[in-house]
This record gives sequence, C-alpha cells and structure tokens, in this order.
Amino acid sequence: MFRKFETTFAGRPLVIETGKMAGLANGSCLVRYGDTAVLVNVTMSKEPRDGIDFLPLSVDYEERLYSVGKIPGGYIKREGRPTTKAILVSRVIDRPMRPLFPKDYRNDTSINALVLAVDPDILPEVPASLGASIALNISDIPFDTLVGSVKVGLVDDKLILNPTLEQREKSKLDLTVSATPDKVCMIEAGASEVPDAKMLEAIKLAHDEIKKLCVFISEIKKEVGKPKAEYKSFAVPEDIANFVLEVAKDKMHDAVLATDKTVRDEKVDAVNEFVKQEYINKFGEEAFAENKSMIGEALYKAEKKAVRSLVINEGKRVDGRGLDEIRPLSAEVGLFNRVHGSALFSRGQTQVLSMVTLGTLSDEQTFDGLDEEESKRYMHHYNFPPYSVGEARPARAPGRREIGHGALAERALEPVIPSKEEFPYTIRVVSEVLSSNGSTSQGSVCGSTLALMDAGVPIKEPVAGISTGLFTKDGDTSDYIMVTDIQGIEDFFGDMDFKVAGTKNGITAIQVDIKIDGLTYEIIEEAFARTAKARKYILDEVMLKAIDKPRENLSKYAPKIETIKVNPEKIRDIIGTGGKTINKIIDETGVKIDIEDDGTVFVAGIEQEKIDRAIEIIESLTRDVELNQVYMGRVTKILQFGALVEILPGKEGLLHISKISSERVNKVEDVLSVGDDILVKVIEIGKDDGKFSLTAKDLMKV
Repeated sequence: MFRKFETTFAGRPLVIETGKMAGLANGSCLVRYGDTAVLVNVTMSKEPRDGIDFLPLSVDYEERLYSVGKIPGGYIKREGRPTTKAILVSRVIDRPMRPLFPKDYRNDTSINALVLAVDPDILPEVPASLGASIALNISDIPFDTLVGSVKVGLVDDKLILNPTLEQREKSKLDLTVSATPDKVCMIEAGASEVPDAKMLEAIKLAHDEIKKLCVFISEIKKEVGKPKAEYKSFAVPEDIANFVLEVAKDKMHDAVLATDKTVRDEKVDAVNEFVKQEYINKFGEEAFAENKSMIGEALYKAEKKAVRSLVINEGKRVDGRGLDEIRPLSAEVGLFNRVHGSALFSRGQTQVLSMVTLGTLSDEQTFDGLDEEESKRYMHHYNFPPYSVGEARPARAPGRREIGHGALAERALEPVIPSKEEFPYTIRVVSEVLSSNGSTSQGSVCGSTLALMDAGVPIKEPVAGISTGLFTKDGDTSDYIMVTDIQGIEDFFGDMDFKVAGTKNGITAIQVDIKIDGLTYEIIEEAFARTAKARKYILDEVMLKAIDKPRENLSKYAPKIETIKVNPEKIRDIIGTGGKTINKIIDETGVKIDIEDDGTVFVAGIEQEKIDRAIEIIESLTRDVELNQVYMGRVTKILQFGALVEILPGKEGLLHISKISSERVNKVEDVLSVGDDILVKVIEIGKDDGKFSLTAKDLMKV
C-alpha cells in the first residue's frame, strides 16, 4: 500500500514514499529531498551462505546520468563500471550499517541505491544513506537499529548542515556523520586544517540533527515495518567454544605476545593446529569434519579474546608498546633519479613507497559524473599487492578498499596542494604498499607528503596521518582503553580504527571504522587529542628531518612549464583555423601548450630553449601591429601593384609599388622576390578591418 511520510530535515522538506515501487524487494523506499530523488531497495537471500565467517553484505550506489540530464560519453553511450565517486559513496553507506547487523547472521544481503534525479544543491549521498536505513528498518531483514546521516560544511566559521552547491564551493569542511540516537557510528571528513574543537562541534551538531531524523524513521517503521524474519544463527555452539578456549587460552596468550608479525602468525598457526588435533583426539575425525568451520570461528574468537584480554585486563599490547607509543619510524626521500619525486616511509613493519609524477594541465583527469566536478589536477592512487602481506596470489585491479584508501590520502593532502596559478602542473601520487601491518593508508599520507616535497611541489604545510584503536568490555563504551598507532592485529580484534590526518594547524581528513554500535563524544575527543599529539611527533621527529621543505628546483626529468597572459580575443590567432597554427608551433618546438579561456597560456617542455622559442612565437602572434613602427618583414607574395609583406606571424600588409623605394620602380619583380627580408614601416591601419599599409622608402636601398 502506498504511503507518504514528510518532515523537515536540515531546513529542507524531506519526503519518503513506500509501497509504490519495487514491490518484490524485502524493503524499499523512495527518498525525495528537494529535487533529488533516490530509490533504495534492500534484499536478503532465503538461505545463508555456507562456509563463511563474515556478513555477506553488498552495497551498490548506482549513478545514472539521466538524473542530471546527461547522455553518457563514449561509443557505447551507457553507464559502465561504477565511478570512483560511486564506490566511495557505497563505502560510506556500508560502514555504519555493517556493525549493526546481528553477529551470527550470514544471509546474503544487498543494499541498492539508485539515483533517479539530482538537485545540484542536494548531493544524493545523504538521501541514499537515509534510504538504506529506512529500507532496512521497514524490511523483514534482521536489522533493527535507527541510524541516520548528514553532511556538515564550514563557511565563514559557521557550521552548515547539508550545504548547498554555493556553500560547498566556499566550505573549509566536507564532513559526513552517521549516528544512532545514542552514539556516532561513522565519520568521514575532508577539511582545510580545521581545529579539533571545531571538528568535534561539527560532529555534535550533526548528531543533534540525526536524533530528530531517527524519531522520523521510527514513525515510518511503526506504520509500515514488517515483522523481522527468523534466520539461521551461525553462533559457535557453547560446547565447541568452551573446548577451544580451554585448550587454547594459555598458549594463545603467549603466541600473540610475539613482537614480529611473521613470528606471531607462525605461533598462532601452531596453536590452531594443536587445538584441532586435540579436538580430533577427543571427538574423532568425523566430528571434526562436521564442525570444522565452527572450530575455525572459535579459534578466531580465542585469538581475539587473547589480544583484547592483554589490553583490557593487563594493560599490555601484543608488541610490548605503551598505550600511546608509536612504532619505530623511518623516512627516506629521493630514492630514484628518473622519477619526479619519491619517498619511503616505514612505521613498524608497515612500509609505503610513494612516487610523484608531474604533468601538464592537459593531463588532468576528467569526469562524466553527477556532481559539478568536471576535472581534477591532483590524483592519489594506492596499491596493495599480495606480497605486502606475504600472500602468493596474482595481482588484481584495485578493489573498493584500494580506491577508498587512495581517496582518503588524496583528501588528506588536497588542502595543502598549491593552486594552478601557483604551480601549473597536474600532480599524480602513487603509494605502493610494500609491507602491511596496519595503518597503510596513514603511512601513504606521510610518504606522499615527503614525495611531494622531494618533487619540489610547494605544498602549504606537511601532512601526517595516524590511527587510534579502541578496546571495550563487551562493547560498553563507558569502560574502554584507547591505543595509539594500531597495528594489524589490533585493527582486526579491536573495536575502532580512528584515522586522522592533518598538519600542525589542524585536521585535513578523517575516516572512522568501528565494530561496535557507536562512539561517545568522550571517545572522539580523546582520539582527536591522541592523533594531534602523534602527528606532531611524526612531523617533527621523522618527516621534517628527512626533508624540511619542498625542493627549490624540480627534477630535470620533469616538464618545465612557463605561463604567459594574452588577450583572450587573441586565442583564436594562436590556435588558427582547425588548430593549424598551434599544431605548427608544437611540431616546430616539441612543447605542450594549454590555453585557458581567460587568456592564460601554459607552455611545457623539457628543454628551456624550445619553451622560450614557443613563447616567442605565441607573443608575436598576439602582438598588435603598431602605427609608425618599423619591422623586419618577409615578402610573401608579388602583386602587379606591389607586394604582401608579413611583419608578424599571420599579419601581412601591403607594400605598394610606389612605396618600395624613393627611386621609381617600374616592376616589383625588379627589386623584390618572394622570401626577401625587407625593412618596412607601418603608415596606415584600417579602423574597421585592421588592414595596414607599409612603406620602405628611406628604409632600404634599391
């Protein structure tokens, strides 16, 4: 049955429609927020997927260019694989939802957000996240938590909920917060050095608005919500859990205390094998085969319990560090001569190599998406090869995780990248994870900062990144221990991965992943304080000792770019008919030329002499002919009554036969030939057509 629900959300009308579309989905709603419309459908498989120990949840945010009145480019003329933006939005929807499902639930579950219409003032990400929460809550899928999302901007030091396009262009903050009525369960932010206190204020403002939204969702749920379906529980049977824990407890405690990741993994594997053999000895091969997956799950929980018990009950970390102690750090720059910039950053056993390439503005990345961004000149890519974790498998194309980590590092560094006017280059940074034991995304932030400085990019401030973790007693956020600089095992078995990047002045990026139902303001505030202290230490003690400022000169292998300004009306003279003139300059000099609509011309090349020659030609093409000015011209054509003489590129004037010489000239051919150089003076310029006449009298000898 069709139902419509209306409220006001962040000052704008919000309309939710149910029962009209997609009737076969387990849950469905159409979210209208202004003129933006997103259809969200959630579905669940009838049976659980066997042989897995995780929630098989998939989230797809699907962009359709009809939503902004565009036809896709390319030959096929239809949307293809998800854009980077679509993947990032899918991750933002996924991260707050995933921890709120029952821990023993294993049915395949899908969330699909289809963007139908887009108002430029209202980005579809928030309606999509909201729709996912509503569709899950009103469905029979076993998801029963109210959760909402909102964006926050910062314009002229004023916080704004769900900012408009104009406000977003001026904003120093792009913050997305997801929360339940009680706790914050997801934070994603990019910022221009926003102070910790202002960021916390923004999170609290967002949470206050989400609380109102959750009341609205609960009303919809009461009206149209379905009873929740029964599902097969994959909780480990108590007898198996008790047996594994009893046999493994002491041995696992000792195993996880190994400082080196490889040694620790070997010891944990040995404990696992010992427990499995003990189970076989007691219950037999047949019982083991029948309960193999449950035993594996119990062993995972035993290792998790050992790590958590160390921190919570003994105040110890697996590698012996203090709770706020950072792993050993090292940094090195300028490793390879031929690349434009390079740096190697290590934090414990995590090692990231970052490489910088500088290109011309024509190398910018262009987009065919839903928002107003059409291109970008700074790109950051992140690669996570199998060898970085000691695995022997083929390398594959970047997955959602790699794309997400690359975008996080890009967002962290974007506020310090110089403007096009200051540094007219396209910049690409690639972070290669060589070894991974936690916090590779933040390692790539540090390594990329160093590589940019090594490349001579005049960044405004160096940026460092660090992560904090959380250990609670059974998810109770009133009783917790926080640790700084988490390694892989602490990420796997802890309750939080709170990543913060920034300069000495403030935060530039945040990404928070949690495994419990949310965080309190106290936890968020402490995480900010810890990461600020750690960033300062990393910058002062390691990064700035490797390189304290951007190099003054670019690599000799990087393109050199010169900028000149011409009258915009002269651009057509540089380009010429069908690009003939500009292509001739490029062929002659081997440079690249990019021209902006405002008359800014960028000339790029490796050899300075060729750049200078190209600029000389461009300036001559755009120079105006001046009355009474003397030029050295070249005869281009002989006429019966005179000659055409080119005095500037593409600018020919008439030298009448009577003006060739003070002596009488009977035939032009008697004194001039095509290709002759001749000194001439401009004696007349037409007001309407710009045609001009020349004289050579008294300037040449016949």
